[in-house]
Amino acid sequence: MSPPVAGGSTTGERRSAVPEREDGAPVGGEAVEISTRTLVHGMVREDATVDAGELYAVANALGMSDQQVRLCVKRLVGEGSFSQEGRGRKALLRVTADAWLSFTPAVEFVRHAFRQDRGLAPWDGSWHLVAFAVPESARAARDSLRETILRLGGAPLQGGLYVSANAWEDLVEARARQLDVADGVTYVVSPHLRVGGESDPHALAASLWPLEEIAERHRRLVAVSRARLARLQGPGDLSRTERLTIEIELASEFTRAMDPDPLLPAELLPRPWPGAEARDVLARCWSHLLRRDDDASPTLLFRLYADVVREVVLP
Repeated sequence: MSPPVAGGSTTGERRSAVPEREDGAPVGGEAVEISTRTLVHGMVREDATVDAGELYAVANALGMSDQQVRLCVKRLVGEGSFSQEGRGRKALLRVTADAWLSFTPAVEFVRHAFRQDRGLAPWDGSWHLVAFAVPESARAARDSLRETILRLGGAPLQGGLYVSANAWEDLVEARARQLDVADGVTYVVSPHLRVGGESDPHALAASLWPLEEIAERHRRLVAVSRARLARLQGPGDLSRTERLTIEIELASEFTRAMDPDPLLPAELLPRPWPGAEARDVLARCWSHLLRRDDDASPTLLFRLYADVVREVVLP
């Protein structure tokens, strides 16, 4: 599914460290690997800006040097994703209009995941297939459509044919229309699917998607979230920098877990499935962060997920 945090890694940018509080005490165990690019993207606020002072403060808390941040900002401005007003820690970064959409997380996918965890989105037994035939002359559009299908959790069956256990037709069609290749896309919904000689739904799910790899990412999210939850539940107040650091860590690890997750219905997953536990602990972290939020220029990511969290933790 589409990741909650925009941005990828760049060689030399990643840091893996247990950040420290301002008094030198560790924020929590389970180091989180975060790239400077991911950090900058995660610091985008609701008004599409990044306060460089806060950016450097959180970067330092994560063990990143000022030089790393400066080089990353320079690259992002050079790519046209951001504009910059001012210099150094007094600068203000602003997301450009062309890049803004890529910074909006797929909140509806997150909401759907929590609905599945609560048993509110049971599987209807249907397989959703999409096939496309796009000519070589439109290779860029074909590649873009394939990438969209994969990010929506589609599993390849054979050349140009993909399957999902979720209704995704509207999303695929919307992208195909954007790319002007909608006439070359075919949709099929069927309760019957056989790949080779296998037709058992559980066996098909296990063979079509890397479930153990996905499960391991969720187990790591559980460990990271529990460590941060212990800090959030501890005595004393956290500074804004400490809260932002925890927000970025959780968002980064959540992205790492959710990005490859096709959000298969519970009926197709092995039991117990760690995804539900991971999201439960994460929601409790978000709940604590919501209660401690000082409303001072909150990050876009935090605000976009606030409504989802409230739905989960406040019946």
